Amino acid sequence: MQESKIELQVKPLGWWVRSHFCDELGIDNVDQQVCLMGWVQYRRDHGGLIFIDLRDRKGLTQVVFTPDFNAQALEEAHGLRSEYVMAIKGIVRERPKDMINPNLKTGEIEVAVTEFRLLNRSKTPPFIIEDRMDAAESLRLRYRYLDLRRPSMSGNIVFRSRAVQAVRDFLHENDFIEIETPILTKSPPEGARDFLVPSRLNQGQFYALPQSPQLFKQLLMCAGMDRYYQVVKCFRDEDLRSDRQPEFTQVDLEMSFADEEGVMSMSEGLIASLFKKVLDVDMETPFTRLSYAQAVAEYGLDKPDIRFDLKLRDVTHIVKGSNFRLFAEADLVKAMAVPGGGMLSRKDIDDYTDFVKIYGARGLAWIKIRENEWQSPIAKFLTEEERSGLSIELDLQEGDIVFFQAGLPEVVNTALGNLRVRLAERFDLIPRDVFAPVWVTDFPLLEWDEEEKRWVARHHPFTSPRDGHFDLLKTDPGQALARAYDLVLNGNEIGGGSIRIHNSRDQQRMFEVLGINESEADSKFGFLLQALEYGAPPHGGVAFGLDRLIMLMSGTSSIREVIAFPKTQKAACVMTEAPSQVSPGQLRELGLKLRDKPGQG
Repeated sequence: MQESKIELQVKPLGWWVRSHFCDELGIDNVDQQVCLMGWVQYRRDHGGLIFIDLRDRKGLTQVVFTPDFNAQALEEAHGLRSEYVMAIKGIVRERPKDMINPNLKTGEIEVAVTEFRLLNRSKTPPFIIEDRMDAAESLRLRYRYLDLRRPSMSGNIVFRSRAVQAVRDFLHENDFIEIETPILTKSPPEGARDFLVPSRLNQGQFYALPQSPQLFKQLLMCAGMDRYYQVVKCFRDEDLRSDRQPEFTQVDLEMSFADEEGVMSMSEGLIASLFKKVLDVDMETPFTRLSYAQAVAEYGLDKPDIRFDLKLRDVTHIVKGSNFRLFAEADLVKAMAVPGGGMLSRKDIDDYTDFVKIYGARGLAWIKIRENEWQSPIAKFLTEEERSGLSIELDLQEGDIVFFQAGLPEVVNTALGNLRVRLAERFDLIPRDVFAPVWVTDFPLLEWDEEEKRWVARHHPFTSPRDGHFDLLKTDPGQALARAYDLVLNGNEIGGGSIRIHNSRDQQRMFEVLGINESEADSKFGFLLQALEYGAPPHGGVAFGLDRLIMLMSGTSSIREVIAFPKTQKAACVMTEAPSQVSPGQLRELGLKLRDKPGQG
């Protein structure tokens, strides 16, 4: 590698002005004088010529240093290195036919450099700034500002920006008002664990970061705002996974004088518009709708992936008198027939058995359908009548395999529902580049908390019961259904909402069922109860998880790939080293004192 005999000096930008981004030049620009700015992606020294791939967030342009245009610039260019920041001025010229790069948007041209300025040097990066690299995620997050220079990551952030703009455009066109709600607010008694913020001015008291703007958007309906939306940060102190972060973004909206159909129809318009504008994908509306009961019955889960037709069947009535004790004694027996699954090995089945144990199942019963026999450890327990019933119910064919779950309904449905997705991936049953939204409706209003021995709200305590179901709250709370709806996309919940309780008396009745007495209700929600007494309109809304939605739209596997500065699985930022300790002086100002850790002091 030839070294420059001229020391390469960093210079100020001065009066230089960029004329184009690095993806904007083509044949139509040949012979034009241009000014480009960016980072050195690659440098190729061909002796009498030096080629630089100059990169900005939009793309690459090849620039060439030649003695014909500026011999001194060519000499100085020997000192350029990867990730140096530079500006160049030059003449656009057509590449020779044998040098055209068809994989590059600007591959038909190059820029012959007449003048350049080094704007900043760079240390050698800890990983290559390109998509074809295998750096550990922890290293990428520590140097996130470098990771975001990579085209795929930069593209994700630009994609997200376009999506948010499309959301705003649609909502503004439909008379929604964007309104910000407080970040420092009050801790509610229900929901996930809060992030708490101590108050210096009111020592001993705490704010909570909002898990959602739920109460404030209802108050905005009471205030007559009619249609509200917000792209809002929300916070939950909960265990993390690939599609969950401690701080996340919602597209939050609320509508007055609307029922379920009104909110769901508006939501469908929003999602369809978003996919069309950003991905040029046409979504057919109205979306598919399933009741909660139907979703769990056929798919095992309340967030079904409907892109493939592999459904569960209740076979309890067929095997309830079986000689196989597990079937005979179970509250529920379900089966799932997998066409062509008979080729699975015993090791495969053992792996799937271990998989369902994650969801509380004790094991996994199975039968392979052969030409003249049913191959299975449980086959000998089944009568001819039971075999005939299963064959008809499941439409069994030679070469199929049937998986069974038996036991408590929650375990049976969850285990078999998740196995359904696992098997679909194994047998390539899930079509690619297909988006299949589905509404899940008619959720149970309440669920029993065995630990606390009380009913809790399945969604939140402000969700209205279905018409006529308020009376069930006293006689049979578990049978009451909610005016709630979730939007599921390809097996992922991307949004959910409900019609709200809009009068104070009914809200008090709901609190009573949840074990929130009048005094506690007044302490926690007095402002809402009071607002509902001043002519609150019927209203309802929905919130979409923006991070998860962008993840699905962009085809990435983790929401950390579509968030500029995400946290790790331990809710930490390895780049800024947050969370971190604070000084004793800061704690004194807040009136706080930390307890010693176990084994200290």
